[in-house]
Amino acid sequence: MARILQLLASPVHRYVGRPSDGPAPAPPGELVEQVRIRSGLGVVGDRYFGRPAHRTASVTLIAQESLPAGADLTQLRRNVLTSGIEVDELVGRVLTLDSGDGPVSLRVHRAAPPCAWLDVVVAPGTWKAMRRRGGVRCEPLTDGVLRVGPVTVSVDD
Repeated sequence: MARILQLLASPVHRYVGRPSDGPAPAPPGELVEQVRIRSGLGVVGDRYFGRPAHRTASVTLIAQESLPAGADLTQLRRNVLTSGIEVDELVGRVLTLDSGDGPVSLRVHRAAPPCAWLDVVVAPGTWKAMRRRGGVRCEPLTDGVLRVGPVTVSVDD
């Protein structure tokens, strides 16, 4: 059964400067039980919401099956952590998720490669281990709400 395990809406960039300097502090309340998605704009309250350069990449997803043990969204900086959905295989397709408040459609534009920061915030070797499994960057096509819990999934071309 497909599930949304975690949701992140962070107003700040935490990985600035050099990884050896460590990340900026996390603001309280980054992990949430629900997020509001706006068509063409992204996750309300997130650092990429409404930014023109990120319109086709304003919502990011990653599969739990790709993560090293113990890693979570506060480290990975993706918006949606799923289970039971092979998100890395969906580039070029439209993913529709319904967690109980109606469908939210996302066009999956491209992969979201991991960065070298993962070797600092998760464990040495994480960056290399997660290549080609770092999740995807999506453009929201509809407004809606996603919640932690079971989710109905459909995929279209």
